[in-house]
Amino acid sequence: MTTETSTETNGSTGMATGTTGSTGIADTVTGLLGEVLSSRKEAAEPPVTTKADWTSDQEPRWCPGCGDYSVLTAIQLLMPELGARMENTVFVSGIGCAARFPYYMNTYGMHTIHGRAPAIASGLAMARPDLDVWVIGGDGDLLSIGGNHLIHALRRNINLKILLFNNQIYGLTKGQYSPTSEVGKVTKSSPLGSLAEPFNAISLALSAEATFVARTHDMDRAHMQEMFRRAYEHHGVAFVEIYQNCNVFNDGAFELITKKDKRPSMLINLKHGEPIRFGENMENGVVLESHDIVKIAKVADVGESAVLVHDEKQVNPSLALALSRLASGPFMPTPIGVFRAVDRQEYAEELSRQIAYSQDLKKNPGDLEALLYSRATWEVT
Repeated sequence: MTTETSTETNGSTGMATGTTGSTGIADTVTGLLGEVLSSRKEAAEPPVTTKADWTSDQEPRWCPGCGDYSVLTAIQLLMPELGARMENTVFVSGIGCAARFPYYMNTYGMHTIHGRAPAIASGLAMARPDLDVWVIGGDGDLLSIGGNHLIHALRRNINLKILLFNNQIYGLTKGQYSPTSEVGKVTKSSPLGSLAEPFNAISLALSAEATFVARTHDMDRAHMQEMFRRAYEHHGVAFVEIYQNCNVFNDGAFELITKKDKRPSMLINLKHGEPIRFGENMENGVVLESHDIVKIAKVADVGESAVLVHDEKQVNPSLALALSRLASGPFMPTPIGVFRAVDRQEYAEELSRQIAYSQDLKKNPGDLEALLYSRATWEVT
């Protein structure tokens, strides 16, 4: 793209003022942004990589049997299939067991401070829209001290892929109740049982208007990879909750629904455009009781036509929210899969256009150094 530009200096401020030729600054910046975003699609062929290419030389430092190993392996195996590039991939984490994830990926990464991963990743994604930015955090990291940063990253629809490792416990600090621990949970910090109602992470993400919301678990690699693939392909923010077992401080938290023999009757696999049914013989279904309440019923009792057909594309999140409230904990039939996948303007793109429009309106790209020195300054000695 070629644009003729002439520049002159404003004598009173020292700021450069510019005028553009056949295309305005806004058109130029928008065009360049479009080129950046489409660069991967225009590549002749995706790079050929293997799991070994995506695996760093660092030995994972998790407890033997931790569910984090399963998630790590699923990601390392999936990345070559996505055609992703290591040099364009970044993993950003906060504090906690899961936060060691960036060390084990042979990509760029940043191990940040407690709860701030969404904020730091947001800045990176807006400054470098050509990168694939993943956010890694546990339930304590993202839903406690990081809760504010999380909900604003979700509502802004910044192009981030956020993986929430939910083990319903603080593992790194050796077993305290977390924002997702059930009422009555006895831990070192709640010897008589926790009193607070737990967060429902899916409900929280939907209420924050996240455009992609999904749930999976660490005992099913194929399902994890499908959710991660869908998240990667989504343009905008993608939030995936992973039920992840902490076998030292909260072992078996999800076994009532994730053990292989329990899954048919306890996991409700949401598939877009299909009736929501589950059970050994698909004998159970989810039906709409009112405009925003769903319940489980025997298909033989209500009829096939009464079974709710899942629509992940519904702009109004009310039904997705109702599905997220179907189970009050991982001891009841629980929906997994994609709850919501809708399109909305991505924040970084709109911000870039807004800045470009402002520059075009003033016929001046701006000069930060000139701005900083345009007023009285002080020298501290």
